[in-house]
Amino acid sequence: MSIEVCNESGVTVDESLIASVARYALDAMHVNPAAELSILAVTTEVMSELHERWMDEPGPTDVMSFPMDELTEESRRPDAPEMGPALLGDIVLCPEFATEQARKAGHTLPDELHLLTVHGVLHLLGYDHAEPDQEREMFALQNKLLGDWRAAMAETAAREAQRRSDSAVLGTVGLEDS
Repeated sequence: MSIEVCNESGVTVDESLIASVARYALDAMHVNPAAELSILAVTTEVMSELHERWMDEPGPTDVMSFPMDELTEESRRPDAPEMGPALLGDIVLCPEFATEQARKAGHTLPDELHLLTVHGVLHLLGYDHAEPDQEREMFALQNKLLGDWRAAMAETAAREAQRRSDSAVLGTVGLEDS
């Protein structure tokens, strides 16, 4: 799966974690591994222009999704026959706008950007929240994917800490034996 993250926002963001949460969501949704995704972080000025041009709404927003190829059920399946790369589309994030949302929600900017990335991925996969039942479905899935990714990241960090601790103990034991 090809995921490109480009930060043109002027705000420091961890591009590797944004790619990681996007990859996790796409894998969990069984998107074909040949899929391609682009994620762009932009300034509020650029986001305002995109929001007005494509949504006919004034001012910036937190995230926008621009799907490319028509996504079929077959292109989501991991066992789909080789079909070449599918261009899922682009996700555009606005970290400056998201900063205030993060503060109001009581969490960090990285947490907000991870949530917005999953939100953008789900939009690219055809999910919407225009109707109450759609909103419940999309937001429940968004929260599950995000929670599962965070749990996987915590488990990986714990394994790495244990590995470092084990290595330090073995190194000390090796020195004592000398």
